[in-house]
Amino acid sequence: MLEALTGTGLATAAGLNAYIPLIVIGALARWTDLVDTPAGWEWLGNGWVLTVLAVLLVLEVVADKIPGVDSVNDVVQTVVRPAAGGIAFGAGSSSQTAVVTDPGAFVESGQWVPVVVGIVLALVVHGAKATARPVVNVATLGAGGPVVSTVEDATSVGLSFAAILAPLLVLVGLVGLVVAWFRFRARRRRVASAGPTSPEVSPPPSTS
Repeated sequence: MLEALTGTGLATAAGLNAYIPLIVIGALARWTDLVDTPAGWEWLGNGWVLTVLAVLLVLEVVADKIPGVDSVNDVVQTVVRPAAGGIAFGAGSSSQTAVVTDPGAFVESGQWVPVVVGIVLALVVHGAKATARPVVNVATLGAGGPVVSTVEDATSVGLSFAAILAPLLVLVGLVGLVVAWFRFRARRRRVASAGPTSPEVSPPPSTS
């Protein structure tokens, strides 16, 4: 179960920001003993790979904070985030970590299974993010986009570390994301049902 939670947390984090969970896995594997990536995934700890991911992360963070550009970025990320989710789930769920010491049983059916699960999870999260962002930008005249983006980045970081160090906390993060999504949907329905407010019409001046 812990392996599944680890992979789920990392894939969900990738749906919010493709590069954060990959950097977390690679950096912890390279410079700490908290993650021991299995055969086939060692490249995530390569210095050049981490450098490229860091550059892409900076570009992603900046683009996602600019209203209008963020929606264009979401279109591009439709491929990148699910791919990152597949990599993150596959690498994370089969890695030996500080919490998961025997991950082999989870991937006995084949390494492609976790990758596919990660792709689907990241795609679902990405779809929700890409759908909500234009609505937020319009409703707040662009002011809310950078705030929401910052919260998403912070959530991605939190989920990535929780997935590796305390997988049970991933459940808390997932519940929070689901609640936030349904609250967004409910608020959107209320606004749509209210419709545009009609301007108040003043009575004509009385003639005496």
